[in-house]
Amino acid sequence: MSAKDDSSRFGEDALPRDLGSDSQEASRIELELPDGVGSASDDVSQLQVSLQAAEDRVLRAQAELENYRRRVRREMDDERKFANQSLLTDLLSVADNIDRAIEAANKASDASGLLTGFQMVGQQLSEIFTKHHCTRIEAADQPFDPELHQAIAQQPADDLPAGTVVHVAQQGYVLHGRVIRPAQVIVSKKAE
Repeated sequence: MSAKDDSSRFGEDALPRDLGSDSQEASRIELELPDGVGSASDDVSQLQVSLQAAEDRVLRAQAELENYRRRVRREMDDERKFANQSLLTDLLSVADNIDRAIEAANKASDASGLLTGFQMVGQQLSEIFTKHHCTRIEAADQPFDPELHQAIAQQPADDLPAGTVVHVAQQGYVLHGRVIRPAQVIVSKKAE
């Protein structure tokens, strides 16, 4: 059977055509796409626009994040730098009173005024420490506590049980419940 017989039996359109031989007919063939779907080049250009917009959003988000990090870092540095400002502002009045007491002691021959002045300064310092949540560790006649006290010596004592603070050499302080300086103490021991 020949190709002519096949074409008569199945119809003229049943045989494939050689598109390469007829270039005019090949250029006239267009794809029919469903409604709402553009050509492939339109889809590619839309994807490129979407990709460019997404890249732009990512770059902007990265820049905003870096600006945020810089701002937070600068604020934290300032906060650390000026963290003691309120305490120091309160202590300036104490320094002024010390200067006044020294000046008064230089002018007067009686030193009792100096003692009174320094007692007032001590009271003022104690109030400032309390205001800033810095409290003194009560150590005298207390049982030795290595969390709060630092033993610098032992002393025999008949009237106190062993391990009791006999003398406070340097006051200790607690800030918001945290020991910032332990009290240096002398602790009792059993008499030999």
